[in-house]
Amino acid sequence: MFRTALRNVFAHKARLLMTVLAVMLGVAFVSGTLVFTNTISSALEKSSSKGFDHVDVAVTPGFVKGGADKVGKEVKLTDATLKKARSVPGAASAYGVVSGYAAVADQDGKLVGNGFSTKGGNYWGSAQDPDPRYPLKDGAAPHGQNQVALDAETAKRAGYKVGDQVRMSVDGPVLTPTVTGIFTTDDGNVTAGGSLALFDTATAQSLFHRPGAYDEIDVRAAAGTSQDQLRAALDSSLGKDAADTQTGQQLADDQAEAISQSMSSMKQLLLGFAGISLFVGIFIIANTFTMLVAQRTKELALMRAVGASRRQVTRSVLLEAFVVGAVAAVTGLAVGIGIGAGLRALMNGTGAIIPDGPLVVSTGTVVSALVVGVLVTMLAAWLPGRRAAKIPPVAAMNAVHAAPTAKSLILRNTLGSLVSAAGIAAVLAATTMKGDAGQAPMALGAALLVIGVFVLTPLLSRPLIAAAAPLLRAFGISGKLARLNSVRNPRRTAATASALMIGLTLITGLTVIAGSVQSAINKMAADSIKADYVVSMANGNALSPDVRATLEKTPGTTAVSGLSTSPSRIDGSGEDLTGVNGKTLDQLAELPLKDGAFTVGGTRVVVDDETARDHHWKAGSPFTVTYEDGRKQRLTVAGVYEANEMIRGIMVDAPTLDPHVTGAVSDMQVMLKVAGGTSDGAKDKLTKALGENPAVKIQDRQDISDEVAQMFTLMLNMVYGLLAMAVVVAVLGVINTLAMSVFERQQEIGMLRAIGIDRKGIKRMVRLESLVISLFGGVLGIGLGVFFGWAAGQLIGKTMATYELILPWGRMGVFLALAAVVGILAALWPARRAARLNMLSAIKAE
Repeated sequence: MFRTALRNVFAHKARLLMTVLAVMLGVAFVSGTLVFTNTISSALEKSSSKGFDHVDVAVTPGFVKGGADKVGKEVKLTDATLKKARSVPGAASAYGVVSGYAAVADQDGKLVGNGFSTKGGNYWGSAQDPDPRYPLKDGAAPHGQNQVALDAETAKRAGYKVGDQVRMSVDGPVLTPTVTGIFTTDDGNVTAGGSLALFDTATAQSLFHRPGAYDEIDVRAAAGTSQDQLRAALDSSLGKDAADTQTGQQLADDQAEAISQSMSSMKQLLLGFAGISLFVGIFIIANTFTMLVAQRTKELALMRAVGASRRQVTRSVLLEAFVVGAVAAVTGLAVGIGIGAGLRALMNGTGAIIPDGPLVVSTGTVVSALVVGVLVTMLAAWLPGRRAAKIPPVAAMNAVHAAPTAKSLILRNTLGSLVSAAGIAAVLAATTMKGDAGQAPMALGAALLVIGVFVLTPLLSRPLIAAAAPLLRAFGISGKLARLNSVRNPRRTAATASALMIGLTLITGLTVIAGSVQSAINKMAADSIKADYVVSMANGNALSPDVRATLEKTPGTTAVSGLSTSPSRIDGSGEDLTGVNGKTLDQLAELPLKDGAFTVGGTRVVVDDETARDHHWKAGSPFTVTYEDGRKQRLTVAGVYEANEMIRGIMVDAPTLDPHVTGAVSDMQVMLKVAGGTSDGAKDKLTKALGENPAVKIQDRQDISDEVAQMFTLMLNMVYGLLAMAVVVAVLGVINTLAMSVFERQQEIGMLRAIGIDRKGIKRMVRLESLVISLFGGVLGIGLGVFFGWAAGQLIGKTMATYELILPWGRMGVFLALAAVVGILAALWPARRAARLNMLSAIKAE
């Protein structure tokens, strides 16, 4: 039987080619994902571990927990802490670390890197005693407020050299220090495309609002002292409440774990899409082996007649699948390694710099590729193999294709109806649930519905394809034959169309959800923000108090309010307070009142409805707040407003809140109105007033909407790109089905040629058949996608008041047109092959 299986593989190698390609693409996606993520993880882990080579123990600030009416407080690391750490037995040296956000602009004034990876810090050392963390490549260490050192990658990208002035910002005001040095570093942010600017310690402490304090103290162990011994000595000397300690090895391990977790999300996402491609490939494999079994009915019957058992026949088909899967898996692994290398090069080309390191092809990747390829192929071929074993030896001798019995069709339709009904019921039930509770039932219901629709697809194919009959009549006899051929074998049509249906279901559903959420956020911005402009930092950090003061003094500004935050304790629980300008807030924000009056001033505050519900407040309710500095005050709820995703919380007048804030008062955002409303001139005036700062965003409502739209567009484009693999596999399925169908019907095609249909008519018939099948899959996919988009929207709407279903008719039309294009392209080769058949040879063929 093994020799028979090999013979059959070689005999039908052309017909198995599309199956090999489909499995190969799925395996390549899986192995490419594993190679890429393993390579990036390995490179980042090795790079980040080098950053801890000079750290044996890291000391970070301790935290004193708050009580029922006391706000927790961080313990500062001061020069006294540093001195004590240096004097601990077993410590060779210690230095203080200061870090924060520092945006560097290039020669054109544009931000280098993205907002979250542009860092600043302190250079600890001098010309005589250089900082071991940052070896100087050129120039000297920074000294004084007007000097800075840049990492070599940032200097190269921005075009700076020693002696140049650089425009940069920490929290608002523009700085123009001189570059005194350029250094190399293994910092993970820099290797990932960020930037690092270093100041002397005093300047860094001043800029990052930590005068006389450090974010971390790094201690080196003396010879003969282990990291654990040094840590124990530091804990004993500093006290566990005053400081937290970690060994350098722990830091490296934690960093490796963080990198692994961050890459795990990407890996799971990519493997999810690879799984979709493989799932779509299952339809092609099952279809291929079903058609091969049908075409070899006589051969299989003869094998049964000469003594082959049912198990041997099934085993023969599975052996063929094993060979096909093994070839596809090995080929897919090789292609996947190339994909992994290509993705790494692509990331480097887009500016996301990846540390140097070898391409990692682990044993797990090789085993996964081989197992996935072989198992998927054999799993998909099992049912056709089982059907082959059931062929009666005598009855099959004269049969070309055994039609499914009425009993099997009734059983299939009944099962499909029950599964679909269960899926719809689960999805509808999930829409009545709140938040995360509905996600699992909805996912289960969606899976059941897709499976149920697939099982029912043969039943659905007849009425839906019949609906296209009026259009097909325009193509004469070719159109009529195409319609009849499409429904001749409903199961085959169903398997072919379902491959395309799955891809379009996901694409349509995600498009509906993304468009509806984007519209909801746009409406939220338009309804809740009356301000002309909202000013914020590019990385989401707090703004310097100078920003609000500067904007208040800018000519043409009519109303300004900052939004600062401060922790507090209320009724034994933590709550963030938002400081606002009570006199101007109603001119800048539109928050629908549900109770009371929108009055913010003195001890009168407004709260969002969710917070009011949690604390059982209403208009007029008094409550006691414990501020950040430990002082208490009695406040009164003046009004309750409806919360949204942009503005929520307890709003307190800034003159009431600011005196209780420890440290500098910093706004997360500043809202303002200008005379004459938004305009290019008004925006330019504000930009110039803030020194054309690269780190500060000045946005009107349209800018906020555009930013959201850009995010969703990027997400959808990524999803479209990843799902393109599933569509390609579906195209291969259509080509495969048509090619094998042409082979199966070559005698029939010869007869059609003999009675007068020319080659163009044959080509038209095959193309229209492909078009009808593809459009059938497209209609099912778009319909399911809209349903799932609606259902998911019901869950989203419970947490987003402005959410409403938006159907992207234009894009859905494009998707349907894409299905048509798939059908036309897939039919090119089979149609050409059918038209070129020799009619006499075809008529004589069995």
